[in-house]
Amino acid sequence: MKPELAEISTFFETEYPLNKDGIRELLSLFKTERIKKGTQVLKAESKEKQLRFLNNGVIREYYATSNKETNINFYTKPQFITDLFSFNSNSKTKKNQETLTNSELLTIDKKAFQELLKTYECGKSLIDLSFQKLLKHKERFEYNRITKNAEELYSELFIYKPNWLEKIPQYHIASYLNISPETLSRIRKRIS
Repeated sequence: MKPELAEISTFFETEYPLNKDGIRELLSLFKTERIKKGTQVLKAESKEKQLRFLNNGVIREYYATSNKETNINFYTKPQFITDLFSFNSNSKTKKNQETLTNSELLTIDKKAFQELLKTYECGKSLIDLSFQKLLKHKERFEYNRITKNAEELYSELFIYKPNWLEKIPQYHIASYLNISPETLSRIRKRIS
């Protein structure tokens, strides 16, 4: 097995134990892409045409209007980063993704993945389980945004996502919390 497939192989073994033959064939279809810091890997109003797995690096996911960008997620560990709704429904995404560091992605074209699904039923469970995780994350995110203040949200990041606080610039964390960088600085001083 190629060294760049080690993370995704481990991911499947722990997160989605699937048919070994199907996994082997799936892994053989992935291509490695090395992407420079500051590169947009997903643009709003486009359709997802690839299944993308973050092998290493940091990616921010955000919504953008003509006058504001709001971060909605950060990817800092090996995982799929594809907008599954766009990928599965063939609709345009509303999300943007940008690399915050030099990153390595593993990609597979949508058509090749769909052909594989025809052969291996277990691939459908990958999509179903991914959607379930996505919905759970979205519900928790929305609940927290509505019921907690910025200080409580930052405290949760401190507990549950310390790698975000180490790897992601503070102005991006402030955007995620929907506060100004100055407010974040005051919160950080109070908590420390």
